[in-house]
Amino acid sequence: MKQDMIVILDLGSTENTTIARQIRELGVYSEIHPHDITAEELNRLENVKGIVLNGGENRVVDGTAVDIDPALYDCGYPMIAFDHPTAKCARKQDTMPDDALLKEFVFDVCHAQANWNMKNFIEDQVELIRKQVGDRKVLLALSGGVDSSVVAAMLIKAIGKQLVCVHVNHGLMRKNESESVIEVFQNQLHANLIYVDATDRFLEKLQGVADPEEKRKIIGSEFIRVFEEEAGKLEGIEFLGQGTIYPDIIESGTKTAKMVKSHHNVGGLPEDLQFELVEPLKQLFKDEVRSCGVELGLPAGMVYRQPFPGPGLGVRCLGAITRERLEAVREADAILREEFEKAGLDKKVWQYFTVVPDFKSVGVKNNARCFEYMVIIRAINTIDAMSATIERVDWDVLQKITDRILAEVEHVNRVCYDMSPKPPATIEFE
Repeated sequence: MKQDMIVILDLGSTENTTIARQIRELGVYSEIHPHDITAEELNRLENVKGIVLNGGENRVVDGTAVDIDPALYDCGYPMIAFDHPTAKCARKQDTMPDDALLKEFVFDVCHAQANWNMKNFIEDQVELIRKQVGDRKVLLALSGGVDSSVVAAMLIKAIGKQLVCVHVNHGLMRKNESESVIEVFQNQLHANLIYVDATDRFLEKLQGVADPEEKRKIIGSEFIRVFEEEAGKLEGIEFLGQGTIYPDIIESGTKTAKMVKSHHNVGGLPEDLQFELVEPLKQLFKDEVRSCGVELGLPAGMVYRQPFPGPGLGVRCLGAITRERLEAVREADAILREEFEKAGLDKKVWQYFTVVPDFKSVGVKNNARCFEYMVIIRAINTIDAMSATIERVDWDVLQKITDRILAEVEHVNRVCYDMSPKPPATIEFE
């Protein structure tokens, strides 16, 4: 079922996504487009019911106030303007819209139907994927993260065995994560899955490398090499599946806003890989991606997976990585996640993990002096990851986690709790 759409034209507002989300929460689909969209481009969009002109603090670019193509006023769509002087709109507002005003515009003025939901979205995307791919093959780097997992589930629903998933275990995954990917995608969803255990290869490349940026580069470039090698063994691959989501596109910059970060999703695949992209989630915000995953039947543990850096435990095993400390990070992290889940903190805390520094401290074990590593626990809450506060974990819960780590994790004699907010600390240590 094709969903009705409200188009938001970006005339320098910093609140485009806020309005897009408000409209979607009313059950109507919305998309953000640049201010200089032509009447022809606008008319090519399907089921447009109305237009929001969204002005704001970035409206003046290179000394000139940006405006829309005058031909848009003659396209026949109802318009509402926020912080944007124009005489041709149904209504003008100098402030951000409240829900009541948007509701009135969307339903009473535009006569849009509240038909934006995950079931309809998935049906639409499955149809579009089948139309785009036909009987050809799609390759997907399946990390086990939320975005790549939901893309995989969507593509399996649409094209089944025409999807080839490659899961590279770089040895820096959390405990049982690769096993979980194999269980869900190979055993339950019967995906065409290639599993590559490249643990030794990655750890050899990382041997003796202590600089965090250098570690990230090695892990990123090695991942691309492994992925390219596997792709090279396959025939008939014409498409590359990517877990691009709506914030990735928005953060790549608009005509009026500066770029937040460059947008690339498979570790920066080289431009000469001659694949056409399949990006079925590119219209969704993160929470909508999770809802999509639930609707597609993925397990909750995968859909609500913790944010996890691309280099994985490589940046939580501080300094030069050793197998001994890597195993200590992995085991301590598993205990932390298990106990947070038991205490109901897994739904409350945004991110929590363990790190193991590359130095030892003196302690006592079995009535004898020992010289072993420490585990540092970090648990933070944030809305936008730009700043973060510390979770005040109940003392009894911390005590239980500490007791278990000291009893069950080898080569560890000390557990610390990180009390540093962001700023001045960052979320990750490296």
